[in-house]
Amino acid sequence: MMSYYQELHEIAKDIASGTEGFLDIKGPGAGNHATNEFISELGRLSSERFGKDFSEKKICGSNSLAVDFYFPDDGVIVEVALGLRNPNTEYEKDILKAMMAKELGNRVDKLVFITKPGGIKKCNQPGRKAVKDWLRGSNQIEIEVLEL
Repeated sequence: MMSYYQELHEIAKDIASGTEGFLDIKGPGAGNHATNEFISELGRLSSERFGKDFSEKKICGSNSLAVDFYFPDDGVIVEVALGLRNPNTEYEKDILKAMMAKELGNRVDKLVFITKPGGIKKCNQPGRKAVKDWLRGSNQIEIEVLEL
């Protein structure tokens, strides 16, 4: 049986494969719009599949920070980080959100990134790998990167 985050990844892959030009680099503006549409559709379809809305959860305290998806029973946060293959991303900010959520008493065992191809390779580079290893060692939070 697949976990919620694995099912979410399958839904994301279906949306991506059904969207013409999905993997194209669109740049600022058009890229942000396309990402917002993708996340909105992913939230809608996953809510239908799961019978519950796990998207845009504010588990990081009394601020405006929200995680893209949170599955509390599994202790899994999922961030849709389509540009993770790029040099400047929200990788560290997403990690900070996971740490804040855990410190506030939310179960956080794993942070999953859903990204476009190239994200896994980028996250295995020394800097990001060092952050990943540190997070696991000092906060007991695993990072998993899943590509579309």
